[in-house]
Amino acid sequence: MSLNRSEKEAVISEVTSLAAKAQTLVMAEYRGITVAHMDKLRVTARSNGVSLSVLKNTLARRAVAGSSFEVGVDQMTGPLIYGFSEDAVAAAKVVADFAKTNDKLVIRGGVYGGKVLDVEGVKQLASIPSREVLLAQLCGLLMSPMSRTAVVLGALAAKKGEGAAAPAEEAAEPAAETAAPAEDAAAA
Repeated sequence: MSLNRSEKEAVISEVTSLAAKAQTLVMAEYRGITVAHMDKLRVTARSNGVSLSVLKNTLARRAVAGSSFEVGVDQMTGPLIYGFSEDAVAAAKVVADFAKTNDKLVIRGGVYGGKVLDVEGVKQLASIPSREVLLAQLCGLLMSPMSRTAVVLGALAAKKGEGAAAPAEEAAEPAAETAAPAEDAAAA
C-alpha cells in the first residue's frame, strides 16, 4: 500500500523527531517473524523506552538526513525494523535479547554516537549494563568504604563495651555481699 505525499511527510517528520532525541539506532531484519512475536517485541521495546518502527528505507534515509544517524544509511536495505532509544543501550539490548530467542530477527547493524556499528558492535553495546544498574554499582562502590569503617567502629565499640562492663560488675558484687549481712541482722 502506497502512502500519499502528506502521509510520507508525516512519517518523515515523526522519525526525524525520534532521531533528534535518540542516542542509538538499531536496525534488524524481521523477515518471517509472526505477528504475535512482533507484538511481543513491541511491548518489550515500549516498556524499555525504545521506539520501534517498520519503515520504508527511502523514508528512513530522508528522516535521518542531517542527523548523527546519517552515517548508517548504507545499512538501510531490505525489510528492516528501526529501533530508536534515548538510553544508549536500551535499543541494542531489546533487539539483541529478542534475537537470542527468535532466530528470524537478524540484527543488521546500528549507529551510536555518530559511528556505524556492525552486528558485533550492537551485541557489545547490548552487553553493557543499563544506566540504573551502573548507578547502583557506583553507589555500592561509594558506600563500601563507609560501610567497612562503620563495621570496624562498631567492633571497636563492642570490644570497649565488653572491657568496661567487667569492672562495673565486680563493683556491684561486693555491694550485694555487704547488703546481705545487714538484712540478716535486721531479721534477727
